[in-house]
Amino acid sequence: MGIGATAGVAAVGGIALGAQASTGSSSSASSTGSLVFDPDGYEKLTTTVTDTDGDEHSVTYHFWKAITYVAKPVDATYQSLVVSAPVEIDGKAVDPSDAPILFANSVGGYMPSSVADATGVGAGGMSGGGAPGGGAPSGSASPSASAPGANGNTNATGGATASNQLLALAAGYVVVEPGARGRTLKNSAGEYYGTAPAAIVDLKAAVRYVRSNRGRIPGDVDRIVSAGTSAGGALSALLGASGDSPIYDKYLKELGAADASDAIFATGAWCPITDLEHADGAYEWNWGANAAQSTGKVVDQNVSKELSAQFAEYQASLKLRGLNRFGALTARNYDEYLLQQYLRPSATTYLAGLSDSERETYLAKNTFITWSAGKATFTWDDYLTHVGARKKTAPAFDAFDLSAGENNEFGAGTTENRHFTAYGAKNDTTGLSTKRVAADLPEKLHLMNPMYHLVDKVNGRRSKHWWIRLGTDDTDTSHVVSANLAAAAAGLGDEVNHLYYWDQGHGANTDPGDFITWIAKVTGFKGPKK
Repeated sequence: MGIGATAGVAAVGGIALGAQASTGSSSSASSTGSLVFDPDGYEKLTTTVTDTDGDEHSVTYHFWKAITYVAKPVDATYQSLVVSAPVEIDGKAVDPSDAPILFANSVGGYMPSSVADATGVGAGGMSGGGAPGGGAPSGSASPSASAPGANGNTNATGGATASNQLLALAAGYVVVEPGARGRTLKNSAGEYYGTAPAAIVDLKAAVRYVRSNRGRIPGDVDRIVSAGTSAGGALSALLGASGDSPIYDKYLKELGAADASDAIFATGAWCPITDLEHADGAYEWNWGANAAQSTGKVVDQNVSKELSAQFAEYQASLKLRGLNRFGALTARNYDEYLLQQYLRPSATTYLAGLSDSERETYLAKNTFITWSAGKATFTWDDYLTHVGARKKTAPAFDAFDLSAGENNEFGAGTTENRHFTAYGAKNDTTGLSTKRVAADLPEKLHLMNPMYHLVDKVNGRRSKHWWIRLGTDDTDTSHVVSANLAAAAAGLGDEVNHLYYWDQGHGANTDPGDFITWIAKVTGFKGPKK
């Protein structure tokens, strides 16, 4: 939702917001082709933020309306960013010049995201439209194509980052919200111009714009912390993993991106929909026995078992070790690892936070949990039964009938949807496929997968700090996707803060205040200058 000239109050992620524009504001318009930030091109706004303790804070901030961040934009409607910098908190003047920068994308389902009409902080949103001649969103059968936030913990446009943005502003941080092209954008010639790798290239270009304006743009450009949910979480993780990787250079050059680094300091990723070329196998390993939400029946078990076998081979090739000295992570022991590292601790934290009567009521309804000595225990099979129906059919991402949003994400030219795995192509049911993956896709898969930069070709310029979150009831992808991401980063010596929210679904963000505190900790921020 937009926070700016329109006064009002709304609840976003449990945070009450109210905003109004002040008088005497100046324009922040930036001419296309100019990559120089105008420090004076802001308007002055005031908003009220209620923190996670229920305390209200009045925040006055400078807001720069949509600024195009590349010299040669394909579509400036999406290739623009907005900037919010606090100048007064609770009546005390603050200086945000050395503050961390929260770089919050609002991408969902690899769809287009625009801040072109934003009138204040937290206003970015996902859209399914396009340029003249643009088509309707494809992949409607794929739940990953929907916006995050359906569980009520986040809003539908900004995902988990909406509450993060307001809390960050109240903590004295600078907030940058970039738009990005997405998979449904189509020009008048019927060509798709927002499919892979457009979104990550755009976000990198936006980071380069920020970093190239050191001393002009508010905030510490060496302390950029990204945040995103779902596909936006995947892009946030990819942004963190791939900093300054040369494999993006030609794409950035085509856009006229600033000549600067695109590395970021820290990464926040909520329920990342990533590692797409291996996601079908991981999904079946995790949810293969659960009935599909759409049909109420288990999926074709032959397909499920074949994909699970592919996952086992892939997992072995990663040679990852679990956190807390668990040992090698394999398809055979990953269920126990998830139980030990994430699921039982998540349930324990949730139950410990209830009153005695509330806990007794919950345990009476969920008898599969044993509560003893302040800890929750249960089996993997009982956990799967507790979650219930899986969100997606099989394959979950590279659908045989090309109906998944990810098929659209790897479309090209005038071809709307394409297979991106050998298994999907081999079993195509549309008659539109050659039964083989197109020659350009191996490179594009590398461009879109953070695991490539953490395992296959380890990137020394990656983010060294990771905040990863997932709901235990989230069946939009496999739990091993985020767990592998965490294990890969930790195995390289990075600081990783990864946990699951008990009984929460896709897009959950139940500890936004902790994220803001974490940013201060990892960046060494002692509070805004006064």
